[in-house]
Amino acid sequence: MSTCGDGSAALSLENVTLRFSVLLNSTSLWDSGDKWEVVSAVTVLLQSVEWAALATALRSPERTTQNVTTESLAIQTQLVTGNCSQHSEVFTLSAHEEMMDVHCATVTGAATQGLGAAAFISYSTVDSIISARRLSDGNLPAGKLEKSHLNSRVVSGAVGDGRPINLSSPANFTLRHRQAKKEEEEALCVYWKVVAESGSWSPDGCTAVHTNSTHTTCSCDHLSSFAVLMAPTAVTESYPRTIITYVGLTLSLLCLFLAILTFLLCRSIRNVSTSLHLQLCLCLFLADLLFLTTVTRPGSQVVCAVIAGLLHYLFLACFSWMFLEGLHLFLTIRNLKVVNYTSASRFKKRFMYPFGYGFPALVVAISAAVNPDGYGTSEHCWLSLDRGFRWSFLGPVCAIILINITFFALTLWILRNRLSSLNADVSTLRDHRLLTFKAIAQLFILGCTWSLGLLQVGPAATVMAYLFTIVNSLQGAFIFLVHCLLNRQVREEYRRWIKGFRMFSTKSQTYDLSMSAVPTTSTKTD
Repeated sequence: MSTCGDGSAALSLENVTLRFSVLLNSTSLWDSGDKWEVVSAVTVLLQSVEWAALATALRSPERTTQNVTTESLAIQTQLVTGNCSQHSEVFTLSAHEEMMDVHCATVTGAATQGLGAAAFISYSTVDSIISARRLSDGNLPAGKLEKSHLNSRVVSGAVGDGRPINLSSPANFTLRHRQAKKEEEEALCVYWKVVAESGSWSPDGCTAVHTNSTHTTCSCDHLSSFAVLMAPTAVTESYPRTIITYVGLTLSLLCLFLAILTFLLCRSIRNVSTSLHLQLCLCLFLADLLFLTTVTRPGSQVVCAVIAGLLHYLFLACFSWMFLEGLHLFLTIRNLKVVNYTSASRFKKRFMYPFGYGFPALVVAISAAVNPDGYGTSEHCWLSLDRGFRWSFLGPVCAIILINITFFALTLWILRNRLSSLNADVSTLRDHRLLTFKAIAQLFILGCTWSLGLLQVGPAATVMAYLFTIVNSLQGAFIFLVHCLLNRQVREEYRRWIKGFRMFSTKSQTYDLSMSAVPTTSTKTD
């Protein structure tokens, strides 16, 4: 009443705005009241500013557009005289960094004595006064309220004299985010729903028609006060993909275990290559086992972060050993000689182990130092998508894949030239060529998985997600097939093992039969 007067005073929009700005800056007012008092005060304040802005605009018909900006709020008003044929079809009002698009027919439909008015207000401090978590009426999606937060200024739109009207066309509000939107967040458009002199946030009648990292555009079928609420994206796990993951990883773990036993016990194939295969299988086995046991996210954030760090390290170690395989193969082909076991041991001690396990440890240490909060998300124990942190894994992986592709291309070129030479040992070159193709197949198996992971966007996201799950969960089975079942020496070793097992079983049965045929006697002594 003191701000707007009795209706006859010629108040300016500047004076009205300054009086409300003083009220908003009164921290003692907002900090001293309880929850209900704050809610009621915010509701009265928002409505009062709308009415005062429209009233002062209608009392100054000579000023078609008015703009006032203070530290606490910014207001723009627009007057419309006559019909919409004399004006633009859509009016755009802006305050601070926010905008409102309202149709001319909406303004003229609420005109008073042939004069229509529209007001758009942007508040700088209201979002800090009210909280999304404690001021919701329960209409927000279940499970999102506790982790949601306001991420924009509170804005208000009004036409006519401030009374509610039915909009013939929706009004659009473009709001700037206070903080950049995270990839795992969903932008919700909410309005301040007034009920019995109180209020709460509600998404009814508002839809987010466009959103990016910095702005969200809301389309609403009514006018009120609006804001953007950030809520965690509801991630629904696909039941078929979960089954594929469990079955595929279980099969991979079994195959990797058999491959590890093969590389450890099969002496006829023991060399540098099998040592590299062994380390890769060990890392992949541990990574798959850890991932399989933590499909459901643990409740502790610290435990989840540790698991994410271990997975980061183990998967990077897999690619480190794959890089060493490519390097060793290239050096061997270039020198055209098989490195014997003695030099293999020297090679492992001096270069393989320090790089294979040291390089991923260095990457993880640097990543954790730069962004310690990047490990573990609200849904999964893996790398956060914020600030491009996933590239701490994808960057080294892409670099290793490109380097290995270069190694394999050079290796194939050398083999081609050597095969054309009459002095070359054709059988040795053939073995190296087979080893090269196996290494390329392994690179495709591991590299294709993460390539499919990057392609999980757009219309084909579901298809790519299923392909990613299938290929990722069967990596161990593919490696066992390529390096064990397709290896002639390994197959021969398997046959000897099976033959030896059968002979042992036959001898054991013969021994049992012979023992059962021996008569037993017992003597009784007093």
